[in-house]
Amino acid sequence: MKILRLAIRLCCMLAVTSLMTVSVNAQQPGKKTFVHPAILNTKASLDYISQQLNNKDSVRTAAYQKVGEFIDRVPYPTSFFETVVVGSNGATSPSKSQIRKDAELVYALTLAWAHTGKAEYAQKAIGILNGWAYTFKNYDLLDAATNQRQPGLEASWTSPGFVAAAEILRYYKVNGKGSGWKEADIAQFKTYLHTVVENYINKMPVYNNNWNASQGYAKMAAGIFMDSTALYQEGYETVAKFLPIVIDPDGHISEYCHRKDCVHFQYSLNAFTNAAELARLQGDNSLWQLNDQLLSRGYDYLRKAMDNNAECSYCTSNSSVFPGTELAYRYYKTDNLAYLRALRPPQGSSQGYLFIGFTTYTHANVPEQHP
Repeated sequence: MKILRLAIRLCCMLAVTSLMTVSVNAQQPGKKTFVHPAILNTKASLDYISQQLNNKDSVRTAAYQKVGEFIDRVPYPTSFFETVVVGSNGATSPSKSQIRKDAELVYALTLAWAHTGKAEYAQKAIGILNGWAYTFKNYDLLDAATNQRQPGLEASWTSPGFVAAAEILRYYKVNGKGSGWKEADIAQFKTYLHTVVENYINKMPVYNNNWNASQGYAKMAAGIFMDSTALYQEGYETVAKFLPIVIDPDGHISEYCHRKDCVHFQYSLNAFTNAAELARLQGDNSLWQLNDQLLSRGYDYLRKAMDNNAECSYCTSNSSVFPGTELAYRYYKTDNLAYLRALRPPQGSSQGYLFIGFTTYTHANVPEQHP
């Protein structure tokens, strides 16, 4: 079975590579004009969910409550680290823990500002972005056992959260009033992004798993904020290349049995899903549709894992359903995705603060409007 699956995968990869090259080269012949804001949320979607809250929609209100609970629960930072120290396989440090939480907290604060217009939320969100942008200098390794390229993975996880908040703070207005984020601070944040992309995200190894999925997604997000066609395209090509490597034609994801847990293969699914949505908001559904909706079949496999019907058993009744599931359900609307989001709707923050959370608030039943 494994030999047959490998042969099928290799054949499909060759075909996809050829098709992808034609598609990608035709897709963006020159400099791209990006839609803003567009890191998962747009002006249209933010207006829509805010209007539903104002109209006392019970589902939206319950989901938004999770945003407020997260803000109340997570301590607001009083200082920032010049060096973020990271470890592998769950090993942590105060700086690693804080930057992960801050990447989710800044997004929650920004969502709260986008609904209420309260300056205190915007100021706190801007304070986090500025704090890291002006303070951060580099990553370092926790110990000799740490993978030397771990910083690139950590930067790929935290950057999209920072950028999602930055897009809203920079481009969205509440009742005609902006957030007050200064141009000099925006420029410094761009410098921070350039540093983490060039020095860490660009230097990740080829592991054919969630590392490369997260790398491509992060580069797409950073490229949109920095208005860099080249960076966005590099990220897009990475996602398009590795999606059919990570997900077999039948939806099987070897990362599940290999890693022996219920989270790592969901890292891949979540990164691919968010990347597909970033492209859609720029007018391109190709990643959602790649290989006859291969990403959807990856979620079919997730349901098998949750139901204990996969080739191995590492998911349990308490396993997390990652926030990308909400976005995938909105696009594909399959029975398996409906089952997964009903199992545990991803209303709060993501496990480990690795991916943008609160997607039941921001995306459930929101029309798929192009800006």
